[in-house]
Amino acid sequence: MAAPEEQELSQTQTEKLLQFQDLTGLESMDQCRRTLEQHNWNIEAAVQDRLNEQEGVPSVFNPPPSRPLQVNTADHRVYSYIVSRPQPRGLIGWSYYLIMLPFRFTYYTLLDIFRFALRFVRPDPRGRVTDPVGDVVSFIHSFEEKYGRSHPVFYQGTYSQALNDAKRELRYLLVYLHGEDHQDTDEFCRSTLCTEEAITFLNARMLFWACSTSKPEGYRVSQALRENTYPFLAMIMLKDRKMTVVGRLEGLIQSEDLINQLTFIMEANDAYLLSEQREREDRNQTQVLRQQQDEAYLESLRADQEKDRKKREEQEQKRQEEEKVRQTVLAEERRRRNLEEEKERKSECLPPEPPSDDPESVKIVFKLPNDTRVERRFLFGQSLTVIHDFLFSLKETPEMFQIVTNFPRRVLPCLPTEEQPNPPTLKEAGLSRSEVLFVQDLTDD
Repeated sequence: MAAPEEQELSQTQTEKLLQFQDLTGLESMDQCRRTLEQHNWNIEAAVQDRLNEQEGVPSVFNPPPSRPLQVNTADHRVYSYIVSRPQPRGLIGWSYYLIMLPFRFTYYTLLDIFRFALRFVRPDPRGRVTDPVGDVVSFIHSFEEKYGRSHPVFYQGTYSQALNDAKRELRYLLVYLHGEDHQDTDEFCRSTLCTEEAITFLNARMLFWACSTSKPEGYRVSQALRENTYPFLAMIMLKDRKMTVVGRLEGLIQSEDLINQLTFIMEANDAYLLSEQREREDRNQTQVLRQQQDEAYLESLRADQEKDRKKREEQEQKRQEEEKVRQTVLAEERRRRNLEEEKERKSECLPPEPPSDDPESVKIVFKLPNDTRVERRFLFGQSLTVIHDFLFSLKETPEMFQIVTNFPRRVLPCLPTEEQPNPPTLKEAGLSRSEVLFVQDLTDD
């Protein structure tokens, strides 16, 4: 069975198809068309989903509620830096540690059992993300209320949007997961994150996204990154065409150490960003070249269409002119045929010529415009119309003419008019028994 023919694209759909190909870098026009058709030709949604497909995160237009965000965390080359809590020192420190150890163990064990049992009674509300932007903004407000407004610039958007912006701008993305109940969180925020050197470094070198794990959006990111302890920082960048975690910093880290570790991670991965930048420039050049080729093709197509249009107009004009000439020829033939028929009819209706010895007869010599002479006899009592009909029936006579006497020169009223509906007879016209009349051609007039 033959495959069904694809429906032709409209001009708007064709423009969206070319724009989508330029934005995504896809080579296959069929794949671009299928993607746009799946999104009802909504180019914003199609481009967003294409970017999400490349980086493994759900669409911000239609995010699946149960699917966690995905970033490439399986790279074994991920740099991991974990700061352990300081060990107790001295007899007093170890004594306090050993005395509190059973209590801490019992507390955290019971807390884990309680949370595990609570899941069967009431599902974790953090598992359902309904307002990811609201979760981020709410965290930023609570952070500023507790630690002040002097902090690195937080990215005010969803985790997916931060990933997309970092990918588009080819920048590092630093993700901070805020554990509100952890004992080191307050010290990290006050002594590390909000210091002047950390603020200057983070604002100048990367995007910074943060959220509390008590919020659904932060909890979902936590499920994706799988942190072990708090404070937790993850460095993410575009690597091998995927948004990849290239560094993990866990535990209470000081400001100077934070800057050193982040600098080390960036220096180790700058080559990948440079490679991505070159590849993107090459892709952009290819897209520009393709766009120029498409514009040249469209310009050539428009020129060919304009040429075809003019050719069709010329052909149509030529056809109309030929048709006009043909109709003119046909009209002229009809006119000549009607004229000949009218001459024959007039000739048949003429009264017979009287004999030469008839005392009432008039001998008239007609001098035609072509210098030929015609002679015929008429009766005095006949109307001048008979003279006109006789001359009209002759082939040599022009189509329109008038009869003129020689001396005195006057035009004989041979045809009826409104003033004289009945033309006079030859006798009333004052003709003698022998006359020479001139036929004057009026056709040109």
